[in-house]
Amino acid sequence: MELVNFSVTNFRSITKAHKISISGTTILIGKNNEGKSNILKALDVAMNILKNHAYRMTYKRQNSSIMRRNESSYFWERDFPISIQSRKTNTSTILRLEFLLSSKEITEFKSEIKSNLNGTLPIEIKIGKDNTPSIKVAKRGSGTKTLNTKSNRIAEFIANKIVFNYIPAVRTDHEALEVVQRMLSQHLRVLEEKEEYINALKTIENLQKPILDKLSNQIKEPLVEFLPTIKDVKIEISDEKRRSLLRNQLDIIVDDGTATNLSYKGDGVKSLAALGLLKAKINTQSASIIAIEEPESHLHPAAIHQLKDVIHSLEENNQVILTTHNPLFVDRNDIKSNIIVHNSNAKPAKGIKQIRDLLGIKASDNLINANYVLVVEGEDDVITLKALLPTLSEKIAKAIKSNLLIIDQIGGAGNLSYKLTLLGNSLCVYHTFLDHDEAGRLAYEKAEEDNLITIKSNTFITCNGSTNSELEDSLNVSVYKDSINDEYGVDIGRLSGNKKWSDKVKDVFLTQGKQWNDRVESKVKYTVANSVHKNPTDALNEHKRNSIDALVTSLETMMKI
Repeated sequence: MELVNFSVTNFRSITKAHKISISGTTILIGKNNEGKSNILKALDVAMNILKNHAYRMTYKRQNSSIMRRNESSYFWERDFPISIQSRKTNTSTILRLEFLLSSKEITEFKSEIKSNLNGTLPIEIKIGKDNTPSIKVAKRGSGTKTLNTKSNRIAEFIANKIVFNYIPAVRTDHEALEVVQRMLSQHLRVLEEKEEYINALKTIENLQKPILDKLSNQIKEPLVEFLPTIKDVKIEISDEKRRSLLRNQLDIIVDDGTATNLSYKGDGVKSLAALGLLKAKINTQSASIIAIEEPESHLHPAAIHQLKDVIHSLEENNQVILTTHNPLFVDRNDIKSNIIVHNSNAKPAKGIKQIRDLLGIKASDNLINANYVLVVEGEDDVITLKALLPTLSEKIAKAIKSNLLIIDQIGGAGNLSYKLTLLGNSLCVYHTFLDHDEAGRLAYEKAEEDNLITIKSNTFITCNGSTNSELEDSLNVSVYKDSINDEYGVDIGRLSGNKKWSDKVKDVFLTQGKQWNDRVESKVKYTVANSVHKNPTDALNEHKRNSIDALVTSLETMMKI
């Protein structure tokens, strides 16, 4: 089972957010006070109402002061939009959830509920001034009335199929620890289904009973003396409280050089602890939804990249919904999974520019329309690849022509980490294409340490038999040899040997009495690039083009085309 969409009407600052699509990962983006957190909170309230309804609990029986403190409950005076509380009609908050069931779950639903479904289960929760939720199946048809008489059983069916966890942007020590304790309690709860654990609890109960009975009599004696109408006094520990105490009274010791209780650590550490507990699914038979509010809160910028990896690992087994101000968490591959929250409404983003504008990102002109960037070392590499790649892939050719994909240079391998940080902040998905030499390898290692690059997101230029190699090594000498001879008076011949291209050309220049330095090397590379630009179809060396072909595959995969 999975949640496919969610609607909110009249909850706090949200007056109407209709059918927010929920995918594997859904990101809610908006400026401060636009209502991102309220949408997440509405989902938390809805899921808790379903769980409580499943166990036949009603909010009406709860004391109002308790409800004020319980953020997972609904309290009309707090949660219905204040600006319209004086109206006479339409004074209910309405939360709608639509779940998609697997074929197995459809069969189970028919067996347990005795009703047929066509694959989706839409639920509507309506709560008015009395704070009592009404729950119904929001389907049309003759069987709907019968379904709604079974709302408790349907809510229980959902509660048993989906585990929901909500992690707020913890602001205080108490709230941070409460999140972690709740996660631990959920993991320990699975023990309560084991026979040996049930027997152990019974043993504890039997050991406690004589002491509790003795204490009960000690209280009873003076009470009966003064109040003869009292017949009995009992001190009891309910089974639920005994179980609850065993799974909640825990200390978490974190040793980061000094072993310290988690309660004395920073809020960022507490948030990460909660996320770490969520990585392991509590019940492998259940689906899981994890709602995270501003995961970047309380974290140093350097730690946010690591946090992104943690959240990415959650996506493998869970639906993840989060709110954020940080561009790092924006899904740049599936733009519509980013939900723009604005003017009390929520709609899928239409394009990367809309997201950049909302987050206040000032992208350079060449990044305005780009979703994808190929990062190379020098301007000569840009010229060469702009000519080569369109001849090797029609899809890449279209992406370059439409500025969906741009090729950007870093001006030397040493600038790689800085460039990738800027691209990440500009909401661009990137792939790097680096020389396989000492400078390129060191730049890669530094970027990898900074969590800016992965094996998948980089292609090294490699040539069989060469320890070091660069882009020019993969080219046919015949394409540019005449241009070099015409411009520099140097016959470069066949350029044999295992050195990288620039070292081999240096040897030829020096052997023929020509000057060689960084400036000359740069000029010669431009000459080669311009020669490829004029004749790209014959530019690749058939025996040394493996890296270029690998790059084409990586780019098409990155752009999902």
